[in-house]
Amino acid sequence: MSYQCPLCHQPLHHARQQWHCENHHQFDCAKEGYVNLMPVQHKRSKQPGDSAEMMQARRAFLEAGYYQPLQQRVAEWLDEALPAGAEASLLDIGCGEGYYTAAVAARLSQRRALAAFGLDVAKVAIRSAAKRYPSVSFCVASSHRLPFADASLDAVLRIYAPCKAEELARVVKPGGVVVTVSPGPRHLYQLKQQVYQDVQLHAENDEQLAGFTCEIAESLAYPMTLPGEQAANLLQMTPFAWRASVQVQQTLAENTAFACETDFALRLYRRFY
Repeated sequence: MSYQCPLCHQPLHHARQQWHCENHHQFDCAKEGYVNLMPVQHKRSKQPGDSAEMMQARRAFLEAGYYQPLQQRVAEWLDEALPAGAEASLLDIGCGEGYYTAAVAARLSQRRALAAFGLDVAKVAIRSAAKRYPSVSFCVASSHRLPFADASLDAVLRIYAPCKAEELARVVKPGGVVVTVSPGPRHLYQLKQQVYQDVQLHAENDEQLAGFTCEIAESLAYPMTLPGEQAANLLQMTPFAWRASVQVQQTLAENTAFACETDFALRLYRRFY
C-alpha cells in the first residue's frame, strides 16, 4: 500500500528518498522518515496545526499515563473489530506526536500483518512522531484531503480530529471500521472553570457518518488528580489555552493537586458492504 498524490490523485511511488507520481509531482522524504504531502495551496496558514509548545506539553502529559485508559480502549476495540491472521492497514487521523498511533499499531501487529500510518497537519508533531516510532509511516497532510486511494484502508482512528464523512467513506474498505473519540459532556469541566466564567457542557456526540453504521457507542469517564506541572501541560494542549490568562496558567502550575474529570465519547462505525 502506498500514498496517493495530493495534487492529481495518482499513486505515489517511492525511490531514492522521494515519492513521485506518473505526472512528475515529487515529494521528498525528510531525514526523520516522514513525507510532507501538504502542498502550499492546501495550507490555510504558514504553519498549520499545533505549535511546538503544545506538542511538547501534550507529550509530557500523555507519557505520564493520564490518558492511558483511552489509549488501551481504542486499541482493544480495533483489535477486536479487525480479523486476525490477515493483512490490515490502519490510519490515525490527527495523530499528533504518535502516542495513540504507536500503541494501537503495536497491539494490532500481534495478530496480523499491519501497515500503520499517522497523519497530521502539524509538521513539528509529525517530525517528532517519525523520529520516535519508525515502524509507523507518518505524513504531513490534510485530513480533508486524505492522500490514500479509494477503499484502501481497513481501519481509521480519529481522536478529536476533523475529517469529512465523504473522505472516510471514500478511503475505508467495505466492512472496514472507523473509531472516533470526542469530548463527552463533562470532559475537563474543572479545567474549563478556571478559564471561563460561564462554563458550558460539551454537546452530546450523535455523529452520523454517511456510508457507515454505528456498532458501538460508549462513554469512558474517570477522575484525575494532577500535580501543577501536569495541570499546566493539560491546559497548554487544549484549545482553552488560547483564552487562559497568564494568572490562570500560573495558578494551575502552582497547584499541588488539581482534580479534574475526563469524559470521552467513543464510537465504532462499520463501512457498509
